[in-house]
Amino acid sequence: MTNTAAPPADLLETIIAATRCAVAEREARRPLREVERAAAKRAPRGDRFVAALADPDRYSVIAECKRRSPSRGVIRAEYDPEEIARGYATAGAAAISVLTEPAFFDGSLDHLRAVRRRVDVPVLQKDFIVSEYQLMEGRAAGADAALLIAAGLDDGMLRRLAAEASGLGLAVLAEVHDRRELDRVIRAGAAVVGVNNRNLRTLAVDLEASRTLVEAIPEGIVAVAESGLRTPADLQELRGAGYDAFLVGESLMSRPAPGAALALLLDAVEPAPRGARERVTA
Repeated sequence: MTNTAAPPADLLETIIAATRCAVAEREARRPLREVERAAAKRAPRGDRFVAALADPDRYSVIAECKRRSPSRGVIRAEYDPEEIARGYATAGAAAISVLTEPAFFDGSLDHLRAVRRRVDVPVLQKDFIVSEYQLMEGRAAGADAALLIAAGLDDGMLRRLAAEASGLGLAVLAEVHDRRELDRVIRAGAAVVGVNNRNLRTLAVDLEASRTLVEAIPEGIVAVAESGLRTPADLQELRGAGYDAFLVGESLMSRPAPGAALALLLDAVEPAPRGARERVTA
């Protein structure tokens, strides 16, 4: 029997609240200083993550390892992130995103560690990050980049966490869903912006978010289209609109062999230069 329970009215607010509680519990068990010592043994390659997404000669796909989502329930009962990541890397993924949020996505930092052991491509920590502690955990587990969701952070926290991530050597994928959030992350100095076609408060998916916002992303910022991308035509359209990279998750994870599905997707897209984005002035 599948999980068909309706999500909370504001899912993002619910997840953020749960995350704050979970982080406080983890920090009580394992103080920040201890995590810092583990993180010091790692050397993140944030610059490599950004370069991989900005490569003009390829369709740069961030392929996602995700067992469950609030919208679909369990996507993959037999979930082996290490093996899935190996398949993605072999298929030509530019980077790999690993869900580490436990309560709503069945994620774990152990999944990130396992993926890091198996692949050499850059790895993104996909979570609802609200504290420096989580960034330190991600670096210690082997992340090269971290997701910061504009809708879940005020301006001060967005800037602070972005600066802390940079100081740790982590790239930041700043995620937005509307023009207001996009303007905020641009003002905060984001180098990589992801436009999420999924509204995290309602879970509705609409590719119009990517189609509409791309013209407001200045040249010089790496633009990533996220969520709802299923076909070669989706990638081709958005590349022509000006996107550098694409985050693809559920459409791959729901296939018997996610790595093979990614290979088929990349083989089917027609090579094309990235479309020019308009220069938008304030």
